[in-house]
Amino acid sequence: MNQIALNEGLSQISLFFIYGAMAVYTLAFLGFASHLARLSSEKAAKSGSASKLERVGISLMILAVILHGTGVMLRGIAASRVPWANMYEFSITGSLVVVMIFLFALIIKDLRLLATFVSGFTLLILGAATSIFYVEVKSLMPALQSYWLVIHVMVAVLATAFFNIAAALSITYLFKTAKWVETSKVKFVGTLRRILALFPSIEKLERMAYRFNIIGFILWSFTLIAGAIWAERAWHRYWGWDTKEVWTFIIWTIYAGYLHANATRGWSGKRSAWLSLVGFLAILFNFTIVNLYFKGLHVYSGL
Repeated sequence: MNQIALNEGLSQISLFFIYGAMAVYTLAFLGFASHLARLSSEKAAKSGSASKLERVGISLMILAVILHGTGVMLRGIAASRVPWANMYEFSITGSLVVVMIFLFALIIKDLRLLATFVSGFTLLILGAATSIFYVEVKSLMPALQSYWLVIHVMVAVLATAFFNIAAALSITYLFKTAKWVETSKVKFVGTLRRILALFPSIEKLERMAYRFNIIGFILWSFTLIAGAIWAERAWHRYWGWDTKEVWTFIIWTIYAGYLHANATRGWSGKRSAWLSLVGFLAILFNFTIVNLYFKGLHVYSGL
């Protein structure tokens, strides 16, 4: 009983750190949004106030990652295992990896303008995790009690993180090339047009999205292979047309088609960006709808 109480106490402390991270991510998001708004003003850009906001935002994001990482680590200690065995744990761990990869990728200066999207998206994921997906720590079902949980899921988390950043680049591309953005005389759209002008050229956005998708696809391919090996160990078959298996393969097919079309058929521009976005939407569908509303051996939302 004492051990159970300790675990529950640690899980609550972990949740406290996640809430703290959400508060700091909110401040970072506001800082980045203000940075973009001021950067679109020539007067603010010349005064240097915009760059100061960016530095404050990055500092806040680093602080949020420290709080976020502490929350994830405490959740793992509370559960005495890796913290990604249900939807709540996958959400907090996956969003942490997204931000960490983004911060590492900031050596590419042009990616800094995506900070508003990354901080906002992370905040949404953590909000859903704490309000919808949260469950107390539980023991693993027998099929999950394997070192493949570490390998298979961690690689899937990394792949999702790269696909996420690629999706952000594709969304930016689509907004930047949208005719209604170019022609609208609405004041808000005019402000959006000035902000989008700050981003890299559409050619560079497309090129960066392609590179992030390549890395994500390689990792997702390994996820698919590792999942098959784990399935053979757990259920004595490599493939069983389980709902989760099918959607994992569908996602792989979408991104394979994206890369093949870009490499051999010269697909570029909006078609390429939309296909990249469809792939990421399929990942979100796989994580949310499939886990919540479909039955199968792989569906273990914990809810």
